[in-house]
Amino acid sequence: MIELIAQNPFLASLLALVGLGLVFGALLGFAAVKFKTEGDPIADQIESLLPQTQCGQCGYPGCRPYAQAIADGDDINKCPPGGEATISALADLLGVEAKPLDAAEEAVPSVAFIREAECIGCTKCIQACPVDAILGSAKHMHTVIASECTGCDLCVEPCPVDCIDMLPIETSLQTWHWDKPKPPEDLIASDRGTPQQSGANA
Repeated sequence: MIELIAQNPFLASLLALVGLGLVFGALLGFAAVKFKTEGDPIADQIESLLPQTQCGQCGYPGCRPYAQAIADGDDINKCPPGGEATISALADLLGVEAKPLDAAEEAVPSVAFIREAECIGCTKCIQACPVDAILGSAKHMHTVIASECTGCDLCVEPCPVDCIDMLPIETSLQTWHWDKPKPPEDLIASDRGTPQQSGANA
């Protein structure tokens, strides 16, 4: 066997490369285990509550960077697709006060609408949509699945023929919700004091 290898330089080189590959593979495997860093568990929990639209409306390039930013102390109210429900869930998780959606991000809830007669089927809007809410194929008109659209408007800018509009969502039984107003502080104080006064009178 040794003589065969000695007589065949190509085989000798191949075996040498395989040997080096095994050595480096073992070293990399050892390093991966030795220097493994655990993820931030709080950021993981925060990320699980975000809608995973990766739309960037929070000012970060995706949900994971925003989750890490929240874990590092940023505000929890910068996610329009998540809305009040996500803010409330994050507040419960972190034990902080739920704030209204960031004023800089407040907008009328909207949905993308493609004027299909003008669509050229370039697929650029499909590529830009982070939630796969647009149906269509190359050189065929596209349409938006309104129930899946988060209103991030990332599909508008790439459209070369400007045939996409952001339309306000019409209120229906499925989309309506009541933003329960907070009672005045004096009313809260009087409500808290009522049972004690009743007990005293009794």
